[in-house]
Amino acid sequence: MAVSRILVLSSLLLLAVSHLASAADDGQPNVIIIFCDNLGYGDIEPFGSTLHRTPNLNRMAREGRKFSHFCVTAGVCTPSRASLITGCYAQRIGMHDNPRDGQVLRPVSPYGLNPDETTIAEVLKQKGYATGIIGKWHLGDQPEFLPTRQGFDEFFGIPYSDDMTQPTGQRLGEKLDGNRWPPLPLMENETVIEAPVDRDLLTKRYTERAIDFIERHHDEPFFLYIPQAMPGSTPVPFASPEFRGRSKNGPWGDSIEELDWSTGQILDRLAELKLDRQTLVVWTSDNGAPLARDLSSPSRGSNRPLHGRGYTTAEGAFRVPAICWWPGRIPAGTECSELASTIDLLPTVAHLADAPLPKQTIDGLDIRPLLFGEPGARTPHKAFYYYQTDQLQAVRSGDWKLFVPLSDFQRHPHFQKGKSSQPFLFNVVTDIASQYEVASEHPDIVARLTKLADTARKELGDSGHHGSGQRPPGHVEDSQPQVLSSQTR
Repeated sequence: MAVSRILVLSSLLLLAVSHLASAADDGQPNVIIIFCDNLGYGDIEPFGSTLHRTPNLNRMAREGRKFSHFCVTAGVCTPSRASLITGCYAQRIGMHDNPRDGQVLRPVSPYGLNPDETTIAEVLKQKGYATGIIGKWHLGDQPEFLPTRQGFDEFFGIPYSDDMTQPTGQRLGEKLDGNRWPPLPLMENETVIEAPVDRDLLTKRYTERAIDFIERHHDEPFFLYIPQAMPGSTPVPFASPEFRGRSKNGPWGDSIEELDWSTGQILDRLAELKLDRQTLVVWTSDNGAPLARDLSSPSRGSNRPLHGRGYTTAEGAFRVPAICWWPGRIPAGTECSELASTIDLLPTVAHLADAPLPKQTIDGLDIRPLLFGEPGARTPHKAFYYYQTDQLQAVRSGDWKLFVPLSDFQRHPHFQKGKSSQPFLFNVVTDIASQYEVASEHPDIVARLTKLADTARKELGDSGHHGSGQRPPGHVEDSQPQVLSSQTR
């Protein structure tokens, strides 16, 4: 009898321990999002590059899950970043265009992400997360718009693109108020600590800061956003001396191979601290790679086998490499070919952390079934929209992408300026390079996607027409340059 009781008690104890372990596994995960700048679909080995050596990203893909139909919401920096941070199309939150800067915020802009918007950092802070950003912000450089006013406990990085330097501003002159551009500032929280910062060392310094953040917050849930500055927007990307000249693809390749090193440092430290099974890491890019400006320019990256270049609505601009890593939770060595987007990250991590969603309307959807490879999981998106500033140019639903007819347009990947346009339809699953236009063969699909485009126009606007769901950006009256704290404004 005593033996039986001991066996029963032992079984109950094992069940309790198993339940506690399961509860720990299902608890609040740490979240790290690494967001590269202008890195193309074909720029890393897991997505087909034969030029760039990326062993750490190869490892990440082996141990995690590739997303081969992962899209951003814009072909350029500011609107793309705004979408990741808020879970909204940039058109919804007024971060797609403004009369002073166009679609990309410039230094000393009076515009920025409206403080009334709810960011992914603010969502997670509700559940006790420590929040940090290390890297390029580019959602407003005025104090009201800085990350520390948008839910982040810590900020270390540059407030806008690394090519927005004082010489560039002086060259542009009054066209963009460029004579007021300060030397490129490195900021800590809301203070400029260096100006100009040495861009060669940004990736290295960001990596060191990221590891420091992880170590300081290893015993509490944390959210770390790492928007890397590289490969960047300059004709010649930057890399530290240890990586300069090492790749087979000039400065562009050097910077990508250093980004790979940086990722490996972060994954290794997570494993050493036994945080790897508690941490979701998402690695992706803000938009596809631009083309070389002329034949003598260094390589500007690759979007192959996708069609088109960054800064447009081509697949090569919106579809980016993405790898998700969470040992023990995300199935290793797998690939998801369903449509997902950066706007989905906020609602997904909110559900993982059991945090309430923003009260405002958002566009992102929960993609946990895709993340964890649940059998039969499909994209939750009925439609996905491709905007060029305020103009809706294309819509995707399922395998199909329709470019809608336009009478006037800029930077279109298929229509020719000055010529009348007709619907262009591509199956972007079977025709990954968008080589075969098949609108005339599928009038029913054209009609269905045209209706979806009409829905977007009503909600998000189109070509100067305000949508019912649009909200204003942030705005200040007297914008001032960010300068070293020892200087006076």
